[in-house]
Amino acid sequence: MTVSDLSPMVAGSVRMTRWFTLAHGVWAYRADVAVYLGAVVALLVALALHSPPTPWWQTSGLAAAGLLGWTLVEYGLHRFVLHGMAPFRHWHAAHHAMPTALIYTPTVLSAGLFALLVFLPVMHWGGVWPASAWTLGMLVGYLGFTVTHHATHHWRARAGWLRRRKAWHARHHHLHRGCYGVTSGFWDRVFGSADVR
Repeated sequence: MTVSDLSPMVAGSVRMTRWFTLAHGVWAYRADVAVYLGAVVALLVALALHSPPTPWWQTSGLAAAGLLGWTLVEYGLHRFVLHGMAPFRHWHAAHHAMPTALIYTPTVLSAGLFALLVFLPVMHWGGVWPASAWTLGMLVGYLGFTVTHHATHHWRARAGWLRRRKAWHARHHHLHRGCYGVTSGFWDRVFGSADVR
């Protein structure tokens, strides 16, 4: 299936303008992963080499909290934004229609949102080092989500964690609701969206 095979609304959601598209080539897709991997490494190096004014355990705790926070953001974005709000639900419908297409949020947009909604508010509240640690955790979570989501649609898994994630996500694609967590089913169980039929 190609973009032109989709309904006009879904096709228009994938290719909205000449400069803004959700369907990308393989190199742009890989570049997105490389950008976030680079950001994670840069934040790790910055936190390791330039000792923050906070103890290492506090910095590590903020990064861990950011990672755990990502799991809730991932669930909330998928359930309430990508399946609930226009125009995002139309964009996400393109992914459901073509699950193996390289459809994702453009890197410029997602990076801008991380800066605006994660790094800057935490920096305003607590300074550069807490913002760097919290953002590091969130970016590790986002990178894990990106790789896991790609793997659920493109990689083979005969056993283990990835096979369970693939089955979970396939159930979501089949039902178009429930099983919103990609990297974890924890929040689906907490909010009652794990056992939908």
